[in-house]
Amino acid sequence: MGLFATMPIDEVTVQDIAGAVEMTSAAVYYHFASKEQILFEGLQHFCAAMVAEVRGSMPVAGDTNGIRSLVTHLVSWTGKHRTEATVYFVSSMGLNLIAEALRRETRLELVELLREAVRSGRGPTSRAEAGVIAVALVSLYETSMASLLNQDASFRSLGHRRFGQEVGRMADRIAGIA
Repeated sequence: MGLFATMPIDEVTVQDIAGAVEMTSAAVYYHFASKEQILFEGLQHFCAAMVAEVRGSMPVAGDTNGIRSLVTHLVSWTGKHRTEATVYFVSSMGLNLIAEALRRETRLELVELLREAVRSGRGPTSRAEAGVIAVALVSLYETSMASLLNQDASFRSLGHRRFGQEVGRMADRIAGIA
């Protein structure tokens, strides 16, 4: 994943991958059909870990700080998994239909989890309203992570800590929690 995070994906070769893990190209091909399979399995692993992290950090009922805590925790967690996150949020965007299908599936799982979190944190909220808020929160998370990982002007102007705080505040505003 380190190679995919630092080089254009179409320029990474199986020989590069083999060298990075101190194997021969033949040994890599013994385990994987192609570099695309290696990339896809790395993306699957990251997606599963990200969804598990959200599941493990869900707010308890009535916790009005729960959405902010969940989102800021996820921002922090993603920063700790920078290499894989860079491949997921930056390098592989629009790469191919398989990667986009995985991204769509993961997004749907995140929306469902965040819908539950919204209903838990806000109290009585219709399923439809919670769903719209969850979609907006997932969009906030994805856009924020691209900003953080690219270290664009928005991220650089705030710095890591303040950026995370502002993303948390925005999550509260989206969720309608004062």
